[in-house]
Amino acid sequence: MTKEKSPDALGTGRRKTSVARVRIRAGKGKLTINNRELDDFFTVQQDRNRVVAPLEHCGIRGSVDISIRCDGGGPTGQSGACMLGIARALIKYDSDLNDKLREHDFLTRDSRMKERKKPGLRGARRGTQFSKR
Repeated sequence: MTKEKSPDALGTGRRKTSVARVRIRAGKGKLTINNRELDDFFTVQQDRNRVVAPLEHCGIRGSVDISIRCDGGGPTGQSGACMLGIARALIKYDSDLNDKLREHDFLTRDSRMKERKKPGLRGARRGTQFSKR
């Protein structure tokens, strides 16, 4: 008995403390994030553009259905995680897209994280205000 190949392509994206698990399959261009539409989930246009950027660049926005489970962090981190997850899943969906995605840094993880708070300071670097008296 042979195992059939799954028509789904999976990819995981991370940014700050957000994680996005992406599933891509052939379809008509439907994009859902946590069972909500893209416009309902991301209210800022910049975040929406970041999520669909790999699809627009490859020109396959209307030919695949994408389902994303996203948690952790805030809207900016989640949109960045979705973008990376979509790009990674697109490579598994069609390996010919690797060069196109790499030339615009869609496959590079943004490793910037919040700097930890240091002892004796009010934040990561901000000290206390000097008082003469």
